[in-house]
Amino acid sequence: MKRYQSDFTLFLDQLKKNKPELDQNQQAGRALLWDKSPINPDDVRRDAIAKIKQRAYVYSND
Repeated sequence: MKRYQSDFTLFLDQLKKNKPELDQNQQAGRALLWDKSPINPDDVRRDAIAKIKQRAYVYSND
């Protein structure tokens, strides 16, 4: 008995068959944008010290 597959599922299956490197490229893109290294506490402390306090109304010339 054949199970129903939507048009979108069929499209994705065909796309992955035609471009087998697609999954690898997708993982590389995710690693580039989302997968970050652990935060170093010293860097966090240094960034907090280096911040300049913003005025309450930034468009004022006072």
